[in-house]
Amino acid sequence: MKRVIGIGNALTDMLVNLQSDKVLETFGLPKGSMSLVDTASQTEISKSVAGLPYSLSLGGSAGNTIRAMARLGCEVGFIGKVGTDKTGDFFVQALENLGIEPFVFRGRERSGRCVSLISPDGERTMVTFLGAALELTAGEVSPEVFRGYDCLYVEGYLVQDHALIEGVVRAAGACGLKVAIDLASFNVVEANLEFLRRLVRDHVDIVFANEEEARAFTGEEEPLNALQMLSEMCELAVVKIGTRGALIKRGSEAVHVGIMAAAKRVDTTGAGDLYAAGFLAGMCEGLSLRQCGTIGAIAAGKVIEVVGTTFSEEAWQDAFRLVEKVKREKYLF
Repeated sequence: MKRVIGIGNALTDMLVNLQSDKVLETFGLPKGSMSLVDTASQTEISKSVAGLPYSLSLGGSAGNTIRAMARLGCEVGFIGKVGTDKTGDFFVQALENLGIEPFVFRGRERSGRCVSLISPDGERTMVTFLGAALELTAGEVSPEVFRGYDCLYVEGYLVQDHALIEGVVRAAGACGLKVAIDLASFNVVEANLEFLRRLVRDHVDIVFANEEEARAFTGEEEPLNALQMLSEMCELAVVKIGTRGALIKRGSEAVHVGIMAAAKRVDTTGAGDLYAAGFLAGMCEGLSLRQCGTIGAIAAGKVIEVVGTTFSEEAWQDAFRLVEKVKREKYLF
C-alpha cells in the first residue's frame, strides 16, 4: 500500500465546549453518538449553545484521516461533495493547500456542517446536517478517480447510503484497490447492521472499530472475541479499547498496542480518525502491525490534547519525532 484515497462527508465542523450535558438531555442526544438532522434542527441546537466557546475547522471523519495522512507524508486524495457556496470553495482550497488531490463534486444543497458538542469530560456528541454531501452518488465516482491509488478508505457514516457505498467499494475493488473502513459510531452500526456485515464480508479488507462499535457489529461483549469475529470476515481487524490501547489481528498474527498518554484529555473529537491516519501511514511504509498501531496511538494521543482536529506545528513536530523513533526502535509502548 502506497497511496490512499478517502471518501466521506465533506463537512465544516463547529466545535462547541459545553459547560454540562444538559443540552444533550434537552434534545435527546445520546452522549458520544452522531445524529443526522435537518438544517432546522441543527439551527435550533446551535441557538441553544449560543454564547459558549466554539471554533470552526475543516471536518468530516474521512477528511480528518486523509488530512492527517497528508501531514504524515502520505500521498492521498479525497472524494466528496459540497455546495456551490463559499464554504465549499474553502473546503476544496484547504485540501489543495495540504497537498491532497481533490475529487470534490458540487451539489444543489448548501455545504454540510457538523456541530460537535464537547462535554466537560472531553466526550463529543455530533449533530450533522449533511447538505450537499448527501447528494454524492456512486455514478459520479468513475474508475478514473482511482487511477494511481491502491487503497480506498471509507468513512463509516456513509454506509447509511447503501447504494453509494456498495457501488463505490465495488468499483474500487474492480480497479484493484484494497478497501478499508472505519465503523464510525455504534448507533450507525446498529441501524445498518446486516448491510455492514455483508459489506465487510464481501468487499472490505481492513476494519477499524472502537469497543462499542465492535460490540454492536459482532454481538460479542468481550473485545478479543469481537476481534476474532471481525478478523474472520476481513484481512485485517483493529479494535480500539480506549485507555487500554488497541487489539490488532491479521491472519494468525495478533498484537496488543497501548496508548500514548495525553498531557491532558481535552476533546476526543477525531481520535479514531487520527488513529486510522497513523495506522494507515505506517502501512504505506510497510511497517509491522505493532509499529502501525503505535503510530496510530501517537496521532490519536496528540489530537485529544486539543479542541477539534487541528493541532499546532509544535505538536506535529513532536509527533514526527515520535514516529521516527517508532521506525528506528520498532515500538514505544
